[in-house]
Amino acid sequence: MSGDVLNLRQFRKSKQRAEKERQAEQNRITFGRTKAEKMLTKALNDKAEQSLDQGRLEKPSEGD
Repeated sequence: MSGDVLNLRQFRKSKQRAEKERQAEQNRITFGRTKAEKMLTKALNDKAEQSLDQGRLEKPSEGD
């Protein structure tokens, strides 16, 4: 009935380290872009939004 003996302090610390590493990886993805990459993404989003707005049909106003 005896299983592997775990040191709970070491287990908690390793779990905490893994969580910090996961958060660091997410931050590298989110904030680790160059200014040029950010500008390119913004330009592409603006162009897509403008293209979408050009194809939109205007609804007649209900008051007329």
